[in-house]
Amino acid sequence: MKTISMVLIRHGESTFNQKNLFCGWHDAELSENGIRDASKISSAALMEHKMAFDVAYTSALKRAQDTLKIILKEIGCPDLPTKCDWRLNERHYGNLIGFNKRQMADKYGEEQVQIWRRSFDVLPPPITSDNPYYECIRSNPSFRDIPPEQFPLSESLKTTMGRVIPYWEQEILPQIHAGKRVLIVAHGTIARALAKHIENISDENIKSVNIPNSIPCVYEFDLEKKNLVGKIKYLADENFLNKQMEKTASIGN
Repeated sequence: MKTISMVLIRHGESTFNQKNLFCGWHDAELSENGIRDASKISSAALMEHKMAFDVAYTSALKRAQDTLKIILKEIGCPDLPTKCDWRLNERHYGNLIGFNKRQMADKYGEEQVQIWRRSFDVLPPPITSDNPYYECIRSNPSFRDIPPEQFPLSESLKTTMGRVIPYWEQEILPQIHAGKRVLIVAHGTIARALAKHIENISDENIKSVNIPNSIPCVYEFDLEKKNLVGKIKYLADENFLNKQMEKTASIGN
């Protein structure tokens, strides 16, 4: 059986992650920890497992693009063909963007905030023009090619999958089926959306799927049958992986 690997990585910690803020489509930078982890966790794991790539995909957001650039430089292929597309953007967290998750939990209750964060089809409140990040999101030049009718005000995992999965099926998956080794560096919700689709995870069970920053996830595909082989494999020590998953699941402080 001839197989091909696809690697999926959630970007390193952003400045908004560091402050425990909802980020979504705000174009936050990587934190110092995020820059370090892209090298010391993501790149190191890829080199340890001798992973190589033919093409990379990322979003229109800097935190994912910068993570990818660091990784490609570290693994010795800074000129790898790369495609950036807004359909791999993090979900739009609506009017939650810019607010501290713990403060939102204190205001609306932990259950409601976790529903907004982890449910399949519940939309956060739509962003309004008085949100402090509304204008910089709407005017981001990286988003200028997004059709106005497709520019969201809020997204759930379900609606995010409405843009991610067609892109996966039409653009990325054919590359894998053609034998190309694909690297995707994107965001937490994008990783969950792809995991749900690829692994056929139910709407209920996806609530408990937490994919941490920086740790590479490897999917293996059968090139002849064009199907998934086995389960997702994380390139990390199990104790460290579980600790990071718990951190991702938590509302934080």
